[in-house]
Amino acid sequence: MPVITNIGDLKRIYERRVPRMFYDYCESGSWTEQTFRENTSDFDKLRLRQRVAVDMTGRSTATQMIGQDVAMPVALAPVGLTGMQHADGEIKAARAANAFGVPFTLSTMSINSIEDVAEATKAPFWFQLYTMRDQDYVSRLIQRAKDAQCSALVITLDLQILGQRHKDLKNGLSAPPKLTLKTMANLATKWAWGIEMLQAQRREFGNIVGHVQGISDASSLGAWTAEQFDPSLDWDKIAKIKEQWGGKVILKGILDAEDAKMALKVGADAIVVSNHGGRQLDGAVSSISALPAILDAVGDQVEVHLDSGIRSGQDVLKAIAMGAKGTFIGRAFIYGLGAMGQKGVTTALEVIHKELDTTMALCGETKVSNLGKHNLLIPEDFGGRWQK
Repeated sequence: MPVITNIGDLKRIYERRVPRMFYDYCESGSWTEQTFRENTSDFDKLRLRQRVAVDMTGRSTATQMIGQDVAMPVALAPVGLTGMQHADGEIKAARAANAFGVPFTLSTMSINSIEDVAEATKAPFWFQLYTMRDQDYVSRLIQRAKDAQCSALVITLDLQILGQRHKDLKNGLSAPPKLTLKTMANLATKWAWGIEMLQAQRREFGNIVGHVQGISDASSLGAWTAEQFDPSLDWDKIAKIKEQWGGKVILKGILDAEDAKMALKVGADAIVVSNHGGRQLDGAVSSISALPAILDAVGDQVEVHLDSGIRSGQDVLKAIAMGAKGTFIGRAFIYGLGAMGQKGVTTALEVIHKELDTTMALCGETKVSNLGKHNLLIPEDFGGRWQK
C-alpha cells in the first residue's frame, strides 16, 4: 500500500487505474482550460500569516453548513458519472462522507440513482438539480429527492448550455463506454476497474434511464444535454423550483456580484461561488478571486460557499479566512474514489482535514469560526482591478 501524503498522491494512482475517457472527463476544463488552471493557481497568490506562542490544545475544525453540523467546512460536490470512476461510486462516496461527518451531494447526472444512494446510506444527503425542458420530469425528480429525505436541493445555474471540453468529444465520452477500438485498447489496461464494474449495481445514468421519455441516446452526456437541459432557465423559474422543493436551497454557479444579489432576492439559503471547475465559461475568473466582490455584495445576508480549485486543507482554510462559510470538493474526492474506492474518499478527506487542522494551528487559531482575513496576506490587486 503506497503512503498517501497529499491529494496529488491519490491523483497519480487514479490516473493509472481509471479508463482514459473518465480520467479526462474529471481532469479537464473547457476550451483553453485557462479558468481550470487558474482555479488552483490563484490560491497560491494568498499567503498565510504564521503566529506562535498560542495555546493549541483543544483545536476543532467542526462548524456548520446551512445549519448542519459538519466535521470540517467541506462538502462533497456533485460530480456527474461518479459511478464510472469506480463501481457504485456515488454510494461509496456517500458512505465515506457520512462516516466522516461531511455532506455528500448527488448529481442529477449520477450513475447510482437517488433511490440507490438513499437505500445504501443512513444520513440524509444533498441533491443537485439540473433544470430540464421536460417540466414533468423535473417535478418527479424533485419529488424523488423529497421521498429520499434529501436535506438540501443544490440548483446548478451555470450549465444551461454545455461548455465544450475537447477531450470528451475526442474520447466519445459515454456511460457505459462505447466499445471502439481505441476504447477497448485502453480498457484492456484497466482490468481491475473492469472486473469491479461488471459487478456494479448500475452502469447508466440512474436518475434518467427509465424515468424520462424521448431521449435518443441516454448513454451520451452531450446528447442528453443538447436535448434536455433548459436554456430558458431564469430567476422566476428558480423561485418556482424553490417553492416546489419547500426545503433548504443552495444556488451553485454564482461568479458575479449582481447574480449573487439576485440569488439573495429569491431567498437562497446559501450560494456557491463556482465556475463549474473551469468546465463551462473558459476565460472567466477563478472562484477564489471572485469571492471577495461577492462577499462584499451579499456576504452578511446569505451563507456563501466556494467551489472549484480546492486541492488541500490549506485551500479550504484560505477560502474560509477570506469569508466563505463552507467549501465543496469535487476532483479531490474523485481522485481518491478512482484510486481506492470508498477507502480512497476517506483518505482524501483525512488528508484535507489534517492539512486544515495543522495549518489552522500554525496560523494561531483553534476554531474555524475564528478564521478571518487577519490570517492571510492578500495581494492588493487580488480579485483584479478591471476597467468599468
